[in-house]
Amino acid sequence: MSELRLEQLTHENLPEALKIDRDDIPVEWVDDASAIMGFTDYGAENHLIGHTYLARQGERGVGLIMIGEAIPWDTDPEEMKVKPFYRVMGFTVDKDYRNKGIGGKILESAIEQVYEEFGRRSIALGVHKENTRVRSFYERHGFKSTGIFEGNDEYFLRLID
Repeated sequence: MSELRLEQLTHENLPEALKIDRDDIPVEWVDDASAIMGFTDYGAENHLIGHTYLARQGERGVGLIMIGEAIPWDTDPEEMKVKPFYRVMGFTVDKDYRNKGIGGKILESAIEQVYEEFGRRSIALGVHKENTRVRSFYERHGFKSTGIFEGNDEYFLRLID
């Protein structure tokens, strides 16, 4: 199996990101590549720090993740409102590449690259209340449930010391 690599999501490689097979993930649970490209453009236009990555295995796009400076929401947990933090959005792995350790590599590599370039901050993300598989994945990667919901999404946090 060829090496996994992350590259910036751009309008040029967006067609490859759109080929990621995620037809078993409702768009209500995770934004699709087009929406994430729109969020990426918004972040660039407003000088927000962070990155959106297309993960490739060989030449094939196998995953997508956005991690960047969070714009605070009214529903954010109180502990996140005291200092700047990052938010993970649009994280998906092609269904043919799941349960092979690729998702963990994408998540940890993206976090590490953002930490190296912009500094360490706590990270927030939302998990749909019915998505127990993904909930377990994030818990294995150091995220903790807050018990706080925004609609059907429960906040998970990975705090730094």
